[in-house]
Amino acid sequence: MSGDTDLIKLYSARILALAADIPHLERLDTPGATVKRRSPLCGSAVTVDVEVNGDTLVRLGQDVKACALGQAAAAVTGAAAVGATLDTVIRGRDQLRAMLKKGGPVPDAPFEGFEVLTPAVEYKNRHASILLAIEATAEAMQQAIAPVKVSEL
Repeated sequence: MSGDTDLIKLYSARILALAADIPHLERLDTPGATVKRRSPLCGSAVTVDVEVNGDTLVRLGQDVKACALGQAAAAVTGAAAVGATLDTVIRGRDQLRAMLKKGGPVPDAPFEGFEVLTPAVEYKNRHASILLAIEATAEAMQQAIAPVKVSEL
């Protein structure tokens, strides 16, 4: 029964509220890059479209098919990433990974909203879903900033 209690704590009202209010759910018509990420363990999937100006994210579109934790992470990512530079998004991604996998601190601003997911640290099987949105956003930004030319393939 304590396992059920732990899961109830994990799916807090704050996490469920974030999952119900994900920003930037519309896909972009002409993105600079699109990345789809899927967690093979749980089947969660996120597709991210980005438009950048220089190294800064100016528009974001997300299609999120994930559990409540993945949806909450997409909400935090969507709220924090627009206006951020690639370096800031990569730092947020790396800090979120460290928080989940190594018990590191909550990511710095603008990604401090990931604090809501600290109870998920103990649930390693949920980490991949939580990381989907920010990983896809960072990868899409990298592609949009430095697109691979066909002649380089």
